[in-house]
Amino acid sequence: MKKLLSLMLAVFLAGCTARTPTEQKIRIGVTVYDQYDTFISELISTFNADIAGRENITVDNYSASKNQLTQNKQVQQMINDGCNVICVNLVDRTEPSRIIEAARKAGVPVIFFNRELVEEDLMQWEGLYYIGADAEESGIIQGQIAADIIRNTAADRNEDGLISYIVLEGEAGHQDAIVRTEKSVGTLMEEGIQVEKLGSAIANWNRSQAQTRMAQYIDQFGTDIELVLGNNDDMALGAIDAYKSSRISEEDWPVIVGIDGTEPGLKAVIDGDLDGTVYNDSRGQAEAMAALAYALAAGESTENLSLKDGKYIRLPYLRITAENAADYLEQASSQ
Repeated sequence: MKKLLSLMLAVFLAGCTARTPTEQKIRIGVTVYDQYDTFISELISTFNADIAGRENITVDNYSASKNQLTQNKQVQQMINDGCNVICVNLVDRTEPSRIIEAARKAGVPVIFFNRELVEEDLMQWEGLYYIGADAEESGIIQGQIAADIIRNTAADRNEDGLISYIVLEGEAGHQDAIVRTEKSVGTLMEEGIQVEKLGSAIANWNRSQAQTRMAQYIDQFGTDIELVLGNNDDMALGAIDAYKSSRISEEDWPVIVGIDGTEPGLKAVIDGDLDGTVYNDSRGQAEAMAALAYALAAGESTENLSLKDGKYIRLPYLRITAENAADYLEQASSQ
């Protein structure tokens, strides 16, 4: 009997202590709203590279192709497949309830990233987190970049004291699109730039859609357009594509400023096509997400991850112009 009890105790202790975090098999699920979004693509590429450097981890990657119902099903599939943590780039930031319900029922933590859900939803359960940046900050910096360029160039070509502008917006009703637009234009006015709105168009963060919308504005207003603000780099690059296809000479192009600091955006700043952008740290967000996902899956402490209110990791936006674009492109290319 003593031998049997000793054997049982040894088995019990082995089961409690034998496996270290690096010996556990960890499975992480990731679903993004659209795999063709340049910024998201860069973020996930860095995330996967970081995870590849860790032992015993596999990643299941999904794209919801801009369909929330599809994303809900993907999350349920990842739960069924035994994912320890799920990372979600929401299609619709106002519709996370089914994902939250499914994850809470299964006890699987969820890290939402880049597309921020409302605070009340994030507080529904202790296993919910968010990683991203402050959209308000990006709009302010974009406005500051545009104001500095306008003050130091002949941007007011007709010399009427007003800067006539176009805004290329992300999705209709999307918080980041609304905030970026409001703050960029508001900052211009706070900086003493008198502005006149010629138009704004929804281009859904998409380069080709932005090119189409911008071509229409060029036909309508010609060289009267003095400033184009893109809610992201892809749309700002779409505006550049439209001008390159137009009959307007480059010296008559407006000031064009984007947001995100993607590799194509940085290259356009270096080439002189894009006047500036606001760096959204995809690398920092990806590395923070990998570290948090691993800690949650392995049962490690998250104290060293600087979680605000135990829920949020936010990385700052940074100003990009011709003076520093090459440095950031070199950093992005090394990912």
